[in-house]
Amino acid sequence: MNYKLSQIAAVVGGRFSGEDHEVQSVVTDSRSLSCELGCNPIFVAMCGANHDSHDYVAQMYGRGVRSFLVEHAVEELPGAGYVVVKNAIAALQSLAAYHRAHFKGTVVGITGSNGKTVIKEWIAEELPAGMKCYRSPKSYNSQLGVPLSVLMIEGDEQLALIEAGISQPGEMERLERIIRPDVVVFTSIGDAHQENFLNLEQKCLEKMVLAHRARVIVYHSYYEPLGHLIATHFADRRLYDAASAPQVPEAVIGNEASRRNAQIVEAFCTAMGFPAPSFSSAPEVAMRLEVKDGINDSVLINDAYNLDLNSLALALDYLHSVALTRPTTLVLSDIAQSGLSDDELYSRVAGMVSRAGIDTLVGIGPRLKRYASLFDCAKLFYASTDECIARLGREAVAGRAVLLKGARDFRFEKLAHALSLKSHTTVLEVDLDAMIHNLNYFRSKLDFRTKLVAMVKAGSYGTGDFEVAQMLQHQGVDYLAVAFADEGVLLRERGISMPIVVLNADADSFDLMIANRLEPEIYSFHSLRDFADAVTHAGELRYPIHLKLDTGMHRLGFMEEEIPALCERLQGMSEVKVATIFSHLNCADMPEEDTYTRAQIERFDRMSTALIEALPYPVIRHTANSAAIERFPEAQFDMCRLGLGLYGFGWQHNAALRPVSTLKTRIVQIKHLEAGDTVGYGRAGRLTRPTVTATVPIGYADGLDRHLGCGRWSMLVAGQPAPIVGRVCMDSCMIDITEIPGVEEGDEAVVFSAAAGNDLETMARVLDTIPYEIMTSVSGRVKRIYLKE
Repeated sequence: MNYKLSQIAAVVGGRFSGEDHEVQSVVTDSRSLSCELGCNPIFVAMCGANHDSHDYVAQMYGRGVRSFLVEHAVEELPGAGYVVVKNAIAALQSLAAYHRAHFKGTVVGITGSNGKTVIKEWIAEELPAGMKCYRSPKSYNSQLGVPLSVLMIEGDEQLALIEAGISQPGEMERLERIIRPDVVVFTSIGDAHQENFLNLEQKCLEKMVLAHRARVIVYHSYYEPLGHLIATHFADRRLYDAASAPQVPEAVIGNEASRRNAQIVEAFCTAMGFPAPSFSSAPEVAMRLEVKDGINDSVLINDAYNLDLNSLALALDYLHSVALTRPTTLVLSDIAQSGLSDDELYSRVAGMVSRAGIDTLVGIGPRLKRYASLFDCAKLFYASTDECIARLGREAVAGRAVLLKGARDFRFEKLAHALSLKSHTTVLEVDLDAMIHNLNYFRSKLDFRTKLVAMVKAGSYGTGDFEVAQMLQHQGVDYLAVAFADEGVLLRERGISMPIVVLNADADSFDLMIANRLEPEIYSFHSLRDFADAVTHAGELRYPIHLKLDTGMHRLGFMEEEIPALCERLQGMSEVKVATIFSHLNCADMPEEDTYTRAQIERFDRMSTALIEALPYPVIRHTANSAAIERFPEAQFDMCRLGLGLYGFGWQHNAALRPVSTLKTRIVQIKHLEAGDTVGYGRAGRLTRPTVTATVPIGYADGLDRHLGCGRWSMLVAGQPAPIVGRVCMDSCMIDITEIPGVEEGDEAVVFSAAAGNDLETMARVLDTIPYEIMTSVSGRVKRIYLKE
């Protein structure tokens, strides 16, 4: 895009004032590096239910931004230009629609319940050589993501692939006006995001709005009722039913869903007159950025599934948010098919690397090396990925945040394997986007002035410590809460700077806490006295503390009859200052105990009010946990605590929340056994028929409860249930794959996931426990991998 502010104002119906700057990129997140990475950016300020980014206009001005799209008048700063509109998202949508109308290439809209990004990337891989193609970055498919994506089109591309996602009726009409696709590709249609639709047919009809003006439609009639509805409503269009495409050999792509995706890609190529895909092997399309522990105490960010300027900017932005105090290394390959001359392309790349503050560049490929002089950081160059693996020194990785960003031909998966910290095959995948979704869901329930403290104790309920805390800090959560001082110290050592509350604060850890600026829960006169002594010893004054009140749970906290004495004690203390007063609603998720819970809330209000009236400074109050946020709005007070809800579990099954964890392993051996054979310790697995078993390297030392053995739990292999045979061993167990064809050693086995019948809530019912216990039981030796769009 390339527009003057006055032109933008005319297009979107806004009011222009100030300097008439030229705008070439859009920034919507004040926390990101986007303004440094983009050229001539415009910062878009929006008023949301829980935020107002107009508060950051002056900050963005300080970072060099001079163009602003705002929803109300702000103080005009010297040399800046402004466009004032009623609704910023609507204005962006109008600007994107205008930008799309002037694009001369072919626009392909891709929609469906699942597989949009997979098929988009697969299509991009199968395009004719030399064709310049734009594809929307990651999953930019929402009401905000689509206009941002369309505005990234430079204009000289021959093809643009744009995803469109919806979650409720009415949304696709707005997206269709922006995208105006010439061709629409429908992926699978299923139950994902179904909660706001009456039935599957209504959702299909809503998604079909995207094809309102399209001349070509590609779909797969396997997915009903979509196939029937398209054939009925679009009989006058050029329809390509992927079910008619040749079946992809099972030996090449064994998963049935992947084979249908391959057929859709082939039907698209036929519709466009492109050469048929070879399908010699399934493409390795990793749709999610992965964050994992690397060798030599590094953090490894693997985003090597595609490479263009847009995706590089987004990845550099994420590297910045993860690195915190760590130095950074970018491992980058040559960029193919950019549509730019090499001089212009690598000049732009060098500028992005410089503005992102990269400490070390590792370049792979002859073209990058040719432009080495453009990069003003420490730099190393290698002819190939194999040479890099063989020669890359420890100093380029140790203690660093390392971003891998490579074109697919460079096979960076080999480099990712070489730089990853080795552990056994079992991994816990943690979806950070799902966690952010859950965070925003609960924020939507709160008054915008209500603060949030996020529970990250027990390694963020087993999902990991630093990575989750870093995301929450970036998302603007007000406090983190850990159980013990050591957990807080670890976060401080990794660069977490936000306030951290220690819930199980004991006198032996007080000195450590003060040295690391950790704030204690104070629950008794004894702990108050001991901490005050520690503060005095450290030479501090007015150190923040958090008072715990006992309103009925009778675990920890001051009792109501102790409040007068507590008020008197605090009034005479200069060592500490009360930051928050809180309690815990121990039955907020139990409707049958609502009378008790409301009495707790009233008791907390009464007790905390007495303390506040006795103190000469303002204090934050909080008592609502995840369940109470949903069920007791009167318990919001000044702040709420988000625990299990952040990780995808509500007080009852809530389709609006997304599970964040998937536990996976891989098959290491397959055995063909006879009826009468036995499996495992105690010969507990007695076979009544010929059976094919698979051994997987996960056992009770990894957190797989022994009570799940002997058929009480099934893993998923190729999407089908594989019951555990015999007892669970310490480091492994065996599963029955007799009824699942085509399984091979090395194939994946999913221990728990969001799939129906394989989810944590179902496992908790089998074990007669709660998801908390299972999540926190996943062993530390199980590698955590963090997924991010």
